[in-house]
Amino acid sequence: MTPRPDVLVIGAGVIGLSVANAALARGLTAQVVDRTGPAAGASAGNAGGFAFPEIHPLASPDTLLNSPRWLLDPLGPLSIPPRYAAKIAPWMARFACASLPHKVAASTRAQAALMTLGRETLGPFMAATGTSGMLRKTGQLEVHESARAFDAALRQHDEARQFGFSYRPLVGADAIAEVQPGLSPRFSHATVTEDWWAIADPKLYVLALADAFRAKGGIIDTGDVRALAVENDGAVAQLGDGRAIPAGRIVLAAGAHSHRIARTIGDRIPLETERGYNTTLPPGAFDLRCHITFAAHGFVAAPLSTGIRIGGAVELGGLDLPPNYARSKAMLRKAQAFLPGLNADGGTEWMGFRPSLPDSLPAIGCAPSGPQVIYAFGHGHLGLTQSTATATLVADLLTGQAPSIDVGPFDPVRFRGFP
Repeated sequence: MTPRPDVLVIGAGVIGLSVANAALARGLTAQVVDRTGPAAGASAGNAGGFAFPEIHPLASPDTLLNSPRWLLDPLGPLSIPPRYAAKIAPWMARFACASLPHKVAASTRAQAALMTLGRETLGPFMAATGTSGMLRKTGQLEVHESARAFDAALRQHDEARQFGFSYRPLVGADAIAEVQPGLSPRFSHATVTEDWWAIADPKLYVLALADAFRAKGGIIDTGDVRALAVENDGAVAQLGDGRAIPAGRIVLAAGAHSHRIARTIGDRIPLETERGYNTTLPPGAFDLRCHITFAAHGFVAAPLSTGIRIGGAVELGGLDLPPNYARSKAMLRKAQAFLPGLNADGGTEWMGFRPSLPDSLPAIGCAPSGPQVIYAFGHGHLGLTQSTATATLVADLLTGQAPSIDVGPFDPVRFRGFP
């Protein structure tokens, strides 16, 4: 019989496995359980960016201003399937509330602190897990088609600079071509952000974290956690196959499925799903030298060790609707126009669930029912970026240390009263 671990982590994505490795590093025993195994969800198909300068929340006045135009285009940067609109209405109301200027300012400060911690902890974490060779510091090129869009972007970059994230502006097609040849001349302005790092391949990285965890004595189990139970001396995860896994503490890091599990101990957390789409083209499809963000179009081109990934955008459509791969095809068509030499043959389409909370901040902290359960989910499209910061904060909570940054803005109880 397997001894009761100090920590049971629910979820074997980048957040869960980062937490599990951090727990081992603090001298705790740890076990991981996941519905389908390591790197099976959003952690497998993301664009592979450590987007540390992206401190601005999705919930903002600019998003509200642009939303009507975006929503008119079913294949645009933001969409809500009509049959899901009524269900997501309460979440959208909270999103609108979180877009008030004073709340955006507070969310930006909190996000900047989390990003700074992520940048500081990533190197030591990768060294400890033997994954340093997968890190790439090639930067990001964000391109714009007009001076007006460029000026708007500079205002955000200037704010990020106040928190220690630098950038370099580029004006003119020739200046842009020095960084990335082969772009359409329609892009007249750009910024280069050196603090934007990348991983060689996100799925291979998460699988490597699983290997590192096992090599140090960690156990990874497969099972569908249906419910939690809090006890005086710990907590128990109830699985769909009838098994029960007891632990001293449970960390819920099940991504887009987390809110359903949290509800079993009485916590109604407004987690929604940013459904992301992409197409991964074979290696050599384009001479892509760094991550490119097509800002006005809501998608990216990312160079991975396993190919070129074209994808992004936000579809607020929940967990149950079927994928709409017309979205990935639309982004690929745009990419062919923006990167005229791109070979779009032989691609593999993907859709994943990115867990998103209305204020664009994750839930990191103890459940209202007690410290036996800790929440670590809701990172939206920034799970990889914020993984080591989250792992550090959760490890602090698990070991009774003062958190490395103020965790108040991420407290799950901020959603108390959600219908």
